Amino acid sequence: MRPTRLFAGCLLILTRLAVCLMFASTATADFRKIVLATNLLEPIQLSIARDGRVFLAERHGEIKVYNPRDGKLAEVGQLNVFTGPEDGLLGLALDPGFLTNHWIYTFHSTPGVLENRVSRYTVERERLDTNSQKILLRMPTLLKKPNHSGGGLYFDAAGNLYASTGDYTFINDSQGYSPLDERPGQEVHDSQRTAANSNDPRGKILRIHPEPNGSYTIPKGNLFPPGTAQTLPEIYIMGCRNPFRFTVDAKTGWVYWGDVGPDALQMDPVRGPAGFDEFNRAKEAGNFGWPYFAADNRPYVKYNFATKESGAPFDPNRPVNDSPNNTGIRELPPAQPALIWYPPGPSSRFPEMGSGARSAMAGPVYHFDRNLKSGRKLPESLDGAWFIFEWERGWIKSVRFDDQGKIAGIRPFMADTKFKRPISLDVGPDGALYLIEWGTAWYNNKDSQLVRLEYVP
Repeated sequence: MRPTRLFAGCLLILTRLAVCLMFASTATADFRKIVLATNLLEPIQLSIARDGRVFLAERHGEIKVYNPRDGKLAEVGQLNVFTGPEDGLLGLALDPGFLTNHWIYTFHSTPGVLENRVSRYTVERERLDTNSQKILLRMPTLLKKPNHSGGGLYFDAAGNLYASTGDYTFINDSQGYSPLDERPGQEVHDSQRTAANSNDPRGKILRIHPEPNGSYTIPKGNLFPPGTAQTLPEIYIMGCRNPFRFTVDAKTGWVYWGDVGPDALQMDPVRGPAGFDEFNRAKEAGNFGWPYFAADNRPYVKYNFATKESGAPFDPNRPVNDSPNNTGIRELPPAQPALIWYPPGPSSRFPEMGSGARSAMAGPVYHFDRNLKSGRKLPESLDGAWFIFEWERGWIKSVRFDDQGKIAGIRPFMADTKFKRPISLDVGPDGALYLIEWGTAWYNNKDSQLVRLEYVP
């Protein structure tokens, strides 16, 4: 063998060995959880300024800020909100230019008015000016027991604002299957009126571009071009049940989200598939199927709630919304399958998900910055990893992809740590993860907290 070939072969082996050793050391290296703030009341979403300040929204309307300079938590302001079962102050996002324009966006309900709003406020010297409100979006809510509200907010690298909305549909009379009740007076049991309705903002991920005067424009590439009859141009993703937490990859612009699914424990040939939670990825605008499909496009069956008779399964290539509660187009875009799906019990397709109660939530895609001087940034071995987490099961995992974008592996993150219902996760400017733990109970927890998850080299 010629020396140059021998050298090249040895170099390749050493390179591969170095990569393996780096991954192995990272997989077993220490990450630590640092508690930054406690005494929180139902904290629900965080947004991190480029100077390291962490702003928090609490469901009962209070906005707080954690300042890393002094390690203190301070009140920013209080919104007057309606706090039904799943409404309140649900989402928070800082404008990309927050350090200069001081704009903050909220997703919140309004007492006395049956709607959720996406509004812009001004924060001056860490005080919220409630008189500065500019209302961008309005979403109808329900008079009694609002549920599946969504409420997440997130900006992409182009300054577009995304807002997630739930389908606002009760599933009580659907035995855990798809709520398709078209009987008069049962409108709130028919998700075809919202998630499958191209003319309704609910059951969607909306995308707009906020303008300085408090209005917004429609970015190119949304699902329905402006002017399309019986559609809303703000819709980017439709066919969602409750896309509570989502993210936008700063490099690719792809949208990732978790969608909380229904509760049927097994497939029923006269109704459809068992309940699945989903993790989804959209490289472009699309329809993701609810309430006609679940998981990898498993179809529900057209079901008559009056006669208890079943019709044909829905067709994912040509979904049709014939509900009398539909105000949008009849023929919908083809349904897109989920990226990851899992039932209440163990998953044969994705055993890494475990089993038990489900509540899928999507965290950030991490991009390693070798020029960032930070002693706690996540390691290079996690470059390109997408962090997913589970509110009910209390874990965080990293999803890795191959060069074609297919899943290459799903691994536990801080596997020995049981998180207390994680509800909002993002990467800070220091390259560490910041997490809100909702707490061990459903409401009024005494153990809610803001934490930082950092790498210990």
